[in-house]
Amino acid sequence: MATAPARGKSATDKKIQRDIIAISDDIRQRHGWLKHQNAIGFGIFALAIAGCTLNAVLYLQGIMPAWAVILLTAFWTSLLHELEHDLIHWMYFKNNKLVHHLMMLGVYLWRPTTINPWVRRHLHFHHHKHSGSETDLEERGITNGEKWGLKRLIMVGDNMLAVYLRAVKYLTEPLKLYRRGVITRKDLKNFRLIGLVSYNPLGVIVHAIWHFFVLYHLLNGAAWLAGISIPWPEVVTSQFTWITPLVVVLIAPNMLRTFCLHFISSNMHYYGDNEPGKITEQCQVLNVWWLWPLQAFCFNFGSTHAIHHFVVRDPFYVRQMTAKRAHEVLRENGVRFNDLGTFRRANRMHEKPQAA
Repeated sequence: MATAPARGKSATDKKIQRDIIAISDDIRQRHGWLKHQNAIGFGIFALAIAGCTLNAVLYLQGIMPAWAVILLTAFWTSLLHELEHDLIHWMYFKNNKLVHHLMMLGVYLWRPTTINPWVRRHLHFHHHKHSGSETDLEERGITNGEKWGLKRLIMVGDNMLAVYLRAVKYLTEPLKLYRRGVITRKDLKNFRLIGLVSYNPLGVIVHAIWHFFVLYHLLNGAAWLAGISIPWPEVVTSQFTWITPLVVVLIAPNMLRTFCLHFISSNMHYYGDNEPGKITEQCQVLNVWWLWPLQAFCFNFGSTHAIHHFVVRDPFYVRQMTAKRAHEVLRENGVRFNDLGTFRRANRMHEKPQAA
C-alpha cells in the first residue's frame, strides 16, 4: 500500500537493534547448529504436522479424548503459526521457492481459520512500516483499536465474526480514509481486494462449518434447559458424522489458538497513541504470569514478539533463546513491560469528547 512512509528509527530504536543483534550473534556463535536454518524450520514443520496427524488418528481410533486432542493440536498449530510468520519474512528456503511455498501451503491447510498467508505477507510488511496506524490492517483485523467489551471478546477468537460484526466499517472506512488523504486510490482498491480474498474460499467454508456446529449445540442446550427437544431432520443430524471429527481434530484447536494469539497480540501492540516509525512505542512485552495459559497456545508470543519488531531476521526459536538478555535491553531503553493500561486506553479512545 502506498501510504506515506513511516519515519526512520530513532536513536533509541537503533541502539536496541544493535544490542539485540549482538546478543543474537553471540547465541548463534555458541550454537553452531543454528546455521542450519532451513533444516530446523522444515524439521519443526514436519514435527508439528506429524503431531497434529497423530492426534487425529488417536482420536478417530477412540484412544485420545477430544479435550486432549484440542489442547495438543492447538499447541502444534501454534508452532505452525510461528513458522508461517518466519516464512512470510522469507526465513526458510528463500532460494528454493518450491519448498518455501509448499511449507506456506502446509501451515495454511493445518490452520484453515486464518487469513491466506500470501495475502498476509503483504499486510505484515505494511504492519512493520505502519504499526498502530489506521492502515495497519493486520492488527486492526484482530481487533486492535476496538473498544473492549463482549463484542471484541467474541471477535478476538473468531475471524469471520470479526468480519461480519464490522461489515459496515469495512465497507465505509476505506473511503473515509481516502477522502482524508490517508490512503491513495490504489490503496482503496487494494483494501477492497484484500477484503475479498483474505478468507476465500477456505476460511469462509471452515468458519461456516464451525458456526453451524456451535449453533446446533447451543440450540440443543437451550432446548434441554427448556425441557424440550428439537426434532432435527435426518439430513441435519447425519452431517455430524463428519463435522464432529473435523471440529475436534482441526477447527476447535485453531479456534482456541486464534483466541489466545489474538488476545495477546491485540493488547501488546499499541494503536493510535504511538509515534509513527518509533518502534519503542509500537509494542510492549506482555508476559504477566496470569497470561501463561494463553501464551502456551501462541508459543510465548507476548514475551518475544517485541524483540522481532527490532530485529526481524531471527526465527522464532532464536528469539526464545535471546529473550532473557533481550528483555534487559528493552527494559533499559524504555520499552514497556506488562502495561495493562492498554485495556483502559482502548476504551478511552472511543469516548466522545464532552461539550465545553
